[in-house]
Amino acid sequence: MMHFLQRTISKLVSFSGVGVHSGKKVNLTIKPAPVNYGIKFVRTDLPDKPGVSAHFNMVVDTSLATVIGYNGFIVSTIEHLMASFAGFSIDNAIVELDAYEVPIMDGSAGPFISLIKAAGIEEQPGPRYFFVVKEPVELENDGKFVGVYPASKFKITCTIYYDHPLIREQSYSIDMSDQVFEKEICRARTFGFLQEIEYLKKYGFARGGSLENVIVLDKKNILNKDGLRFQDEFVRHKILDCIGDFSLLGMPILGHVILNKSGHFFNHAFLKKFFRDKKSWEARIIHDINDLPRPRS
Repeated sequence: MMHFLQRTISKLVSFSGVGVHSGKKVNLTIKPAPVNYGIKFVRTDLPDKPGVSAHFNMVVDTSLATVIGYNGFIVSTIEHLMASFAGFSIDNAIVELDAYEVPIMDGSAGPFISLIKAAGIEEQPGPRYFFVVKEPVELENDGKFVGVYPASKFKITCTIYYDHPLIREQSYSIDMSDQVFEKEICRARTFGFLQEIEYLKKYGFARGGSLENVIVLDKKNILNKDGLRFQDEFVRHKILDCIGDFSLLGMPILGHVILNKSGHFFNHAFLKKFFRDKKSWEARIIHDINDLPRPRS
């Protein structure tokens, strides 16, 4: 099912959590926003409560998470919340938080989806604009690859490879919809390797990381006592990250995205290339299912 009118949440919802890197408690509120507002993050802990739009040209760092910033302030680790908005086709919302980092919750988008459903979703009297892919756009470097191809829906195919006996190569593909996102993607958690997490903690990062919000692997095993939620939870989480990163285009995309060994940094590099390559797409309203593009097979 696709949505052709813009959407926001029906009422505000508030919650608290811990930033995975800062280790600090964060209070966060999501509020409804009007048509064509987009997603904007507001830092209530700073003078004048400055805001920044969730857009790829506001990204200032992708080394450990997706970080946006403007005029000297930042909002970090936005990818799971942004994936939740995109996964449920939420176009407009105000996100207020009293620290610089979005709470990690359980390491997935599942808690955000539960909160959005509790708030309710409201259809708005404004059409959605889509990036309609007309020609392939590809970026490849050092074994990493992202490409997008014409399609009548948003489809993602992702392949990852890690030299670990419990991961190796994993591939997964979805045709994006609210139902598919909720059932197959949103509960997949972020993951990390014990030696990397210990290194990050040594240098002041991952202060809020724990077995409650990260899948942790040593050289042979998963340290989380309850194990995995899906046998291929790792690649599903990479799809979750991709959905969050691609939502920073500011409009939903109609195309088949194919990723191989990509991450936040490479996804962001691709978004910049995609946006520059204006002959390969058009931004337009899709009025109904009969107005969807029909790419040549």
